[in-house]
Parts: sequence; structure tokens; C-alpha cells
Amino acid sequence: MSEAKATKGAAADGADGGSTVGTPDGTPGSARPRRRQARGEARIAQLLRAAASVFCTSGYTASSTNAIAREAGVSPGTLYQFFPNKEAIAVELGDQLLNRWRDTYGAAFTQSHIELPLDRMLDAILDPLIAFNCENPAFSVLMHGSEIPGRITEEHDTLHATMLTRVESALAGYLPDVPADQVRRIADMTFMLFKAGLDLIMAHEGEERAAYIQELKTIMFRYLDPLVGDDAPHRAAHQAPHTP
Repeated sequence: MSEAKATKGAAADGADGGSTVGTPDGTPGSARPRRRQARGEARIAQLLRAAASVFCTSGYTASSTNAIAREAGVSPGTLYQFFPNKEAIAVELGDQLLNRWRDTYGAAFTQSHIELPLDRMLDAILDPLIAFNCENPAFSVLMHGSEIPGRITEEHDTLHATMLTRVESALAGYLPDVPADQVRRIADMTFMLFKAGLDLIMAHEGEERAAYIQELKTIMFRYLDPLVGDDAPHRAAHQAPHTP
């Protein structure tokens, strides 16, 4: 159990009164009233939202528990009832974001998507991945930097390797006659293009952001399209017949 979760459990027991509920035979029990537990979970969610905002504004290293408490509109003492320090907050927030990221890319790399023509496949996979990062800028903050808690970076590295494997597997279907080591290099390059393009996308908003999203898709399509070739199964199955 992580330090954040252990503290969270203790805080939820005591932050709103600390009483216990009796068992049916009248002896004291450890079950918490549902209402008090819900209040504790709501407070944790409030603190994590505040932390995400502070981390994005100030960066992880320059952030403090006092700033997070101030952003959440609570006293530092209230924050410490749930989290002992900034690292515990970051670990809890990082766990939540990593789990949501796993769900997002798992849904993006479905079989139905990787059977689409190349341009439509890029839309189907890239759109949810980009949307997640734009909607959760704290994810990028917590996944990089020398001061980030080691547990987060370790889990991110594992997730990075898993995603790269998914990219390689998806591209293998478009490149059935290409040697495995070359597919691996193409997957590496494709993934790096995505990461570089995502940095530019995240640095802009509105119409400029939309324009950079389109630029990324164009670059990736122009890189992959000549490799796929006219005789690839996906092209043969989906390409519309040419009309003069």
C-alpha cells in the first residue's frame, strides 16, 4: 500500500469525527458511515484537482503543500489529514492519471482501429491520446523531471515500453513484408514523432493547437504512407477505386 493511500485511509477514518460504527451485537466495529467516507473521498478529489493546477502553474519542484491547500481553499492542517507531504500527493495523482492513460491508449489501439486505412487509423488512435494530454496537462508535468518521485517515473517507463510494443504491433499489420527489426525502428521513429508533436500541441491553444494536431497527422502519414505501399492489405481492402 502506498504512503498516500495509507494516509488517505487513516484520514478518512478520523478527518470527520473519528467515530466507529457498532457491530450488530453492540460491540464497537471499524466500519465507517458511508456519508463520512464519501466526504473524505470528495476532499481527496478536491485536493488532487488543486495539486494538478498548482503543478501545472508552478512545476512540481516549485510547488508546495501550502500552495496546494490554498488552491483547494482549505487549511494546511486539513491537507495533512489526508496526505503527509507533496510527494504523497504526487504519487496518488500520478497513479490516477496513469490508470486513466492506460484505459485511453487501450481503447485507442483496438483491433477495429488498426484495421482501418492508414489516414483513418491515425485519426482513430491519435485523437483520444492527444485529447487526454490536453485535458490533463498535469500528466506531462508528473511524467518528466528529475525531482518527480521515483515510483511515478518507474511506472511511466514501464508504460512507455508497453505503448511502444502496441505501436510496433499496429504497424506490423501495415508492413507485413518488412523485417521485424525494421518495423521496430519505424515504430521507434513514429513514437518519437508523436512525442515531439505532442509537446508543440500542448504549448498552444485554440485554432493554433488544432493546426498543430493536423500538422502532426500530416507528418506521420507522409512518413508511413510510402512504407505501407499500394499493395499492403489495408490499402487493398479499403482504397476507393480510382475514377477519371
